[in-house]
Amino acid sequence: MTIQVKLFALARELAGASEVKLELRDGATLADVERALRSEVPALKGLFPHARWAVDSQFAGDGQVVAASSEIALIPPVSGG
Repeated sequence: MTIQVKLFALARELAGASEVKLELRDGATLADVERALRSEVPALKGLFPHARWAVDSQFAGDGQVVAASSEIALIPPVSGG
């Protein structure tokens, strides 16, 4: 299946794009998405330990199963005041 991962803030800057398309097997989890994204966009490597995942506008963990129709977002840490 083909999925799209939306990237925000620093993730978007590091990837040079606001979205990344990935090919994954049916029944893939967010852990699979992360592995594929690490391979596809090595510049994001340092971001993963601090980022959060969202699927269909809800924060989700590594075991969350995704579908081709899922809205998947990688949300980097933010700072500000």
